[in-house]
Amino acid sequence: MSQYPWGEATATGIGSHPGEDHAEAVRVVLGESPALPYLPELPARGVGADMIGRTASLLLEMPVEVQPSGWRFADRPGRDAKRARDHLIRDLDGLEEVVQGYEGPFKIQACGPWTLAGAIELRYGDKTLADPGAVRDLVASLAEGLAAHVAEVRRRVPGASEIVLQLDEPGLPGVLAGTVPTASGFGRLAAVDRQVVAERLRAVFPPDVFTVVHCCAPRVPFGVLRAAGVRGVSLDARLLNRREEDAIGEAVEAGTALFLGVVPGVDSVIADAGAVAAPAKELWRRLGFPSATLASQVVLTPACGLAGASPAYARAALAACRRAALVLRDDPGE
Repeated sequence: MSQYPWGEATATGIGSHPGEDHAEAVRVVLGESPALPYLPELPARGVGADMIGRTASLLLEMPVEVQPSGWRFADRPGRDAKRARDHLIRDLDGLEEVVQGYEGPFKIQACGPWTLAGAIELRYGDKTLADPGAVRDLVASLAEGLAAHVAEVRRRVPGASEIVLQLDEPGLPGVLAGTVPTASGFGRLAAVDRQVVAERLRAVFPPDVFTVVHCCAPRVPFGVLRAAGVRGVSLDARLLNRREEDAIGEAVEAGTALFLGVVPGVDSVIADAGAVAAPAKELWRRLGFPSATLASQVVLTPACGLAGASPAYARAALAACRRAALVLRDDPGE
């Protein structure tokens, strides 16, 4: 039996889609990513549909509101928090209707705790990341919220054999490097210890889910993610650095799944399936792993979310990943 929730030749999306028609986005996902469908996100709907606001709506007893500088914790829930929650509930209602009869793994996405801490301000105006105590509170609240969200998705998608939780952490390299700007923008917040980063990240993982961390920034911290117990890493194949391949190889050898972004996230000319699959095949060859494991351990995706693409391109990008995943199975190379 495979150690991964999906079978061979699997492709999926990162999460965000263009437009405001969520039911249509779900239908596109089910049609073009049938091996690992997911709950799409539509940030074009405005406040609360964005990555930060959507995940903040899961926090327990930590309400948020929008200020000119962005999201900030508030004394009590207001219209911004309600709007974010309403978006999510409507999306789950629509998903439940469209996904009837589906059986197999199902993916959901949320913003990871470190990117969230670097984006939401405290009531007095500094970033949550600047206060270790506030980070601990955020992590505890997010852990409870994610566990409840996973349980709700399981109820709404009864055919889901396993939930794959993707935590979006584009801000993680900056947290580790000490490059996250202060709320004023005039300074930088101190780097966080790698062990603390791993421990806090691990603390939000719900039980009995396959957790993937998506980081579309350069310098994906594979060592930290492995220390946290992440079971999959999602990254942009174009940003891979040869100097990072030892760390990637160690992760792969330990069984970590790779979600490789091989198609641009914005409207572009899409190559044929062989060319789309080529970065994954070449990486596997350089790392020296047997071609027989490629199609099960590697999942192909767009490079990032598709919110900035046209609806037609979003569908085409997912279809291209699906066709390229078949190449990994049928023609993996030597």
